Amino acid sequence: MAFEKIKVENPIVEMDGDEMTRLILPFLELDIKYFDLGLPHRDATNDKVTVESAEATLKYNVAIKCATITPGMHFRVVILNLHRLHIVTGNRFTFAAGTVFREPIICKNVPRLVPGWTKPICIGRHAFGDQYRATDLVIQGPGNLKMVFVPATADESIELEVYNFTGSGGVALSMYNTDESIRAFAEASMNTAYQKRWPLYLSTKNTILKKYDGRFKDIFQEVYERGWRSKFEAAGIWYEHRLIDDMVAYALKSEGGYVWACKNYDGDVQSDFVAQGFGSLGLMTSVLVCPDGKTIEAEAAHGTVTRHYRVHKKGGETSTNSIASIFAWSRGLAHRAKLDNNTQLLEFTNKLEVACIATVESGKMTKDLAILLHGPKVTRAQYLNTVEFIDAVAEELKGRLWKKAKL
Repeated sequence: MAFEKIKVENPIVEMDGDEMTRLILPFLELDIKYFDLGLPHRDATNDKVTVESAEATLKYNVAIKCATITPGMHFRVVILNLHRLHIVTGNRFTFAAGTVFREPIICKNVPRLVPGWTKPICIGRHAFGDQYRATDLVIQGPGNLKMVFVPATADESIELEVYNFTGSGGVALSMYNTDESIRAFAEASMNTAYQKRWPLYLSTKNTILKKYDGRFKDIFQEVYERGWRSKFEAAGIWYEHRLIDDMVAYALKSEGGYVWACKNYDGDVQSDFVAQGFGSLGLMTSVLVCPDGKTIEAEAAHGTVTRHYRVHKKGGETSTNSIASIFAWSRGLAHRAKLDNNTQLLEFTNKLEVACIATVESGKMTKDLAILLHGPKVTRAQYLNTVEFIDAVAEELKGRLWKKAKL
């Protein structure tokens, strides 16, 4: 079937990682600003390519990112032999200083581990500071650990004793955040909840981290009272702060249908918790929204599937769930369409997402989803490999586009 390609007026940034993706280009005339964020190239450029890709994202307002490897010390020294430890997630998020919103992709025939979740749960993950920009230290032997703040003004320094090590040593950690970033996080979370007409919850552990997490709680309340309370009440929704342990318990017994704002690391954990509860880590959207509200980066929430990638590189067959990667493209292109007022492109992205869900609901799916339906002894006839699944989605998409073209 022949299709006239949809013209996309402005560029998008593609951040290629350590895996592969294909499906979009047969349908779109698209200017792609390409950056290789695979580990070898990141190391060769001393991570300069990471900063360049973030700068391009701020320039063109839309980026779509493939999964990338964030190596630990073992990978750096033993396997990958990199010059230094790359933390591309932290670097990219810090540059953009935004909020990541993650939401499950619901297919009716995919069983849920939490059957009570009848509505989606959207995780708003603060994408700045905390553990991802922390300074940590291995303590060797006895000594006194202190935290010192030296003001830029002539005021006296603040010095706090943290712990007096008397034994063989231990570990220490110092992390930070900023009022500006927390305020942007609050604004983005409240705007998303308002657009969805869903309640908003912020979870922290302010009973323990009275000043650190307490600052998050106070700023969220301030932003809510100043600019959002009247809008929320008129829409019949609300904002509430909860302790994170209480919020996790509430989430398990809830039906869903709310935005859950989490600090950086909490959001990393809880988005996987929510994704798995809805059926699969491969069925989760992830969009980084910058404070300007205009710039976004879409990616697959599940990160790398390293074992599958190694099999693929050796020429073996894989059955890798591609839906989150496809939705990264659809959500990024949908934002491009809204910025450019391109209704044809926006309609295409909607049909692409519907085609993915319809393919799964017709019984055509990758092995991870087939196991959920048929159990661990699933046969080869009950699932598609990676290429077969992408082809099935493409055929479903073509059918929907062809139907409209005939009309």
